[in-house]
Amino acid sequence: QVQLVESGGGLVQAGGSLRLSCAASGRTFSSYAMGWFRQAPGKEREFVAGISWSGSIRYYADSVKGRFTISRDNVKNTVYLQMNSLKPEDTAVYFCAARSNTRPTISSYEYDSWGQGTQVTVSS
Repeated sequence: QVQLVESGGGLVQAGGSLRLSCAASGRTFSSYAMGWFRQAPGKEREFVAGISWSGSIRYYADSVKGRFTISRDNVKNTVYLQMNSLKPEDTAVYFCAARSNTRPTISSYEYDSWGQGTQVTVSS
């Protein structure tokens, strides 16, 4: 397993941008697929974006496609989520997750390690 720590959340106005980072510990980070999920109050955790170990495969939820970009740096053991054109409905706690597989998946049950989450609040 890897340990994950998210950062970069905060309060932003609608239309603004934020970049989330997720730092991973462990020498095998590059063998993990990574995902970003979010959970709004009273709602279930939902998939946002996923990236394969090499970065060549990326998945996005329809709600963020064209606005969010997932990337990773296997030298820095970090995965990023660039969020542009933010909307109030993007307000949630954002979690990164690691899957001991080369490919990401949209199912939260298939991820082995989770960070503690970072709050993103988008004001209208």
